[in-house]
Amino acid sequence: MWKTAEGSTERLLQLCTGYFLLYIVTGLVVKAFTGSPVTPLGTPRMNDIAFLGYNTLGANLTCLIPAVVLGWWRMKSVRPIRVGGVEVPSELLYIIPSGICTAVVIPTTTLMYTLPISVMVAMVIMRASVIVIGRAVDGIQIAQGILQRRIYWEENAAVVFAVLAACIELFGPHTGGFAFLRNRAAVVIFSSYITSYAIRIYIMNYYKNTRPKGAPLDNRAFFAVEQIAASVAMVLMALAVFHGPKVFPSWADVRQVSDFIGSIQTPAPGWLWASLSGISFGLVAFFSVFIFMFKGRTATFTGLINRLTSLVAGTAATLLGHWFFGSRFPSLQNWISLGFVLVAVFFLARAEKRRAAELKREKEI
Repeated sequence: MWKTAEGSTERLLQLCTGYFLLYIVTGLVVKAFTGSPVTPLGTPRMNDIAFLGYNTLGANLTCLIPAVVLGWWRMKSVRPIRVGGVEVPSELLYIIPSGICTAVVIPTTTLMYTLPISVMVAMVIMRASVIVIGRAVDGIQIAQGILQRRIYWEENAAVVFAVLAACIELFGPHTGGFAFLRNRAAVVIFSSYITSYAIRIYIMNYYKNTRPKGAPLDNRAFFAVEQIAASVAMVLMALAVFHGPKVFPSWADVRQVSDFIGSIQTPAPGWLWASLSGISFGLVAFFSVFIFMFKGRTATFTGLINRLTSLVAGTAATLLGHWFFGSRFPSLQNWISLGFVLVAVFFLARAEKRRAAELKREKEI
């Protein structure tokens, strides 16, 4: 990958750069299709649920097609098992559940952006919460004897500043009178997102930390199996919602359900472009997984670097959204929270310098 070594700081910076640029695009296309009376294509504003369906379709195919066509799903197991006389990777027993969690994370991420809050606020709330989960996963896996590395004090300091950034957005005044914690839809979406991500982060780090020393860390195989499982789960979820009113007639009165069914029965103008807009979100998934599973780093560190990169991207997307689509300009509290994020990035840089030196001493990179 651009002549950098696996597990090196240079490789990490390349992944973060790709993640940063693609997340700006992802944040902007959501507001472009759902935040203005007329989209850049000249079509009427698309309702949130319709956009969610079309965008998710494009994102899912962007991940699924390369994973299947390139044969990434062929996993070399370190502990194969026999099921019905057939030898299969034992890793499938936990990667498939991770894929199901991914099927929840994908739509809830987009739904968070469709709430009446800026891209920056949505990103701060989601990302800072995942940072806390990463630290908790490390603590659990250290106690279980799965993780053999110690957490540097710089990583813990970065977590503290990331949490402060989240608290400013969660409990501070919100422009437009939108109170996140008092909005039922926002709480349900966020709870689903964070619960699924907690399970997924634990599984990703379990896979990484239980590989025998010297065994290849096949992140592409993990990604491919996870995406296949997520695709199947999302199709089943979509079918359940589409046919739900036949079994539960009261579902027909739920706006989100009726909007989703309507988006399939009568596709909205610009639906194809909305689907193509999901390509950026799909590409983000590649970078996200490879950062989370980066060689030799703790869940605390990878969660921080992953989430903080997207938080800074959220600032850029908010500014661009204001200039191009007339969305809200970042408030004072947004800039203060960004300041805390940048302090966290400073501590992360110190932690990465120490970790890279440690891995070189151990001849792992």
